[in-house]
Amino acid sequence: MWPFAPLSPFASFGSLLARLPSQCAVCRAWPSRPVCDACVARFAPPAARCGGCALPVPDGVSRCGECVKNPPPLDACLAACTYAWPWPDAIAAFKFRGEAGWAGPFATLLRSAPWVEPALEAGDIVLPMPLARGRLRERGFNQAHELARRLAPTKTDATLLLRTRETPAQSGLSRADRLRNLRGAFVVEPLRAHKLRGRRVVLVDDVMTSGASIFTAAEVLRQAGAAHVTAIVLARTDPPR
Repeated sequence: MWPFAPLSPFASFGSLLARLPSQCAVCRAWPSRPVCDACVARFAPPAARCGGCALPVPDGVSRCGECVKNPPPLDACLAACTYAWPWPDAIAAFKFRGEAGWAGPFATLLRSAPWVEPALEAGDIVLPMPLARGRLRERGFNQAHELARRLAPTKTDATLLLRTRETPAQSGLSRADRLRNLRGAFVVEPLRAHKLRGRRVVLVDDVMTSGASIFTAAEVLRQAGAAHVTAIVLARTDPPR
């Protein structure tokens, strides 16, 4: 069964209904919760992924070619599922339609992914990827924070890593251009930066596309003295075949 944390004050009536026994949002099985166990097993199966960027790799391969050539500032990168049907619609409801009740099921999905539970246990601090103020006002809540506080409520700190500005659209840019676009977009709260020195940090986000945002944030944490950085994301956008 899918455990549910208390609703955010920003949750919509739809997310309240999602807490009640009903049809699975994917297969319409009854009674169920937002996503039944059978659909999780079918649409979010464990998969071999690169330890640096979470892209799919053949069994037995730990790092993709790009991460071997250009190692990202992450010690590990973990993803629960591929950003493909049925997840995009549910994630859009979570992020853009105020349905914060999805945070509980998605946190459960994350915990079921290989190595996520050990990473959370080993981490000293869990940081949600921050939103710029304007985007936070627009959405009403930070979806990464909603996930993080359900994954590790006693370790989550939403005020240590900050986003200083929103960046232009990243689509169509190369990886190098995306990274340049994000330069200076993240900072560590200066009066509390000492809390990162020598610590194991877990970054949490909902969707990872190119990885530029997470890599930039991880680099800022490294510069502040973090000893180990793991990224945990709900869904990873895989390259077109």
